[in-house]
Amino acid sequence: MKNILYTTCLLFFISNIAAHSNHNYTPVVRLTAAEYVNDYAGDAVIDMKKTGVPASITLAQGMFESDYGNSPLATIAKNHFGIKCHKEWTGKTYIQDDDAKDECFRKYDDVLQSFDDHSDFLKTRDRYNFLFDLPVTDYKAWAKGLKKAGYATNPEYANRLIKLIEENNLQRFDVMGETAVAELKSKKENQKAIDNEPPIVTTPVKYNIPTMPLCDDIPFAIAIKGDTWFKLAKDNNITIGEIFKFNDASSNTILRDQMLVYLASKHKRSTTEFHTVKAGDTMWYISQIYGVKLKKLYRYNKVDDKVELTPGQKIELR
Repeated sequence: MKNILYTTCLLFFISNIAAHSNHNYTPVVRLTAAEYVNDYAGDAVIDMKKTGVPASITLAQGMFESDYGNSPLATIAKNHFGIKCHKEWTGKTYIQDDDAKDECFRKYDDVLQSFDDHSDFLKTRDRYNFLFDLPVTDYKAWAKGLKKAGYATNPEYANRLIKLIEENNLQRFDVMGETAVAELKSKKENQKAIDNEPPIVTTPVKYNIPTMPLCDDIPFAIAIKGDTWFKLAKDNNITIGEIFKFNDASSNTILRDQMLVYLASKHKRSTTEFHTVKAGDTMWYISQIYGVKLKKLYRYNKVDDKVELTPGQKIELR
């Protein structure tokens, strides 16, 4: 009985620390600025497309006001902007000391909800209306406008936001949006491969694609160490969406040194009749070396993306 009472009291004590104090709370692993951007840039771009608030401003304010996502309000309540409950709030709440004891803050299910609510806060307050007449790419005007409208009392608030944006190149998300997020994900996955960390991939990519395709009438490039999908697309004047489509790839597909990358659509069929499977072959690998669209191979062979190939098996190419 004593042990049960002790455990109950201990749990109650810990829960009270988490709920009521931000002075003794330290996250187990602190996010860095780069990790904050990696984790939340996609949410900021989604919010920008819905609300018109620049992704760079959302990210910079979130980084500044949540201590890069490490404050108890951010880690526990997913509240990255310190928005208090106010009388109109009917959602979840989080209590902590601020200007007064036991103040009520909004609590969210995820960070995107926090971003959306922050943008809604700006859109529904008359003093911020003029901001939405500014170009979404003019982060300096937005930062100075927030300070002018009285968003923060810190006299250096605008300068701090601008510095965060420029130090972390956040303005790229205002200009390129989802393309910049895709490039970020590609770089992150490439770094994982370099560090020998097992990536989560949706396309089989563990094989070395020959540098010369068996169907060489399709324009192609050879990736070298340090290349990204975005860089190859830009260098060859095509979009990131096109390069993914041409290669049956996605932002999760690791781009490896000496990998063959198509710059135009693969064919519907090959001049070769079939391929004999060798150990380690996948449908995607076969699709790349013969320059045949992956979905066509699935159709010709009446299989789907879950098929497991066996050595000696014949794969129809037309």
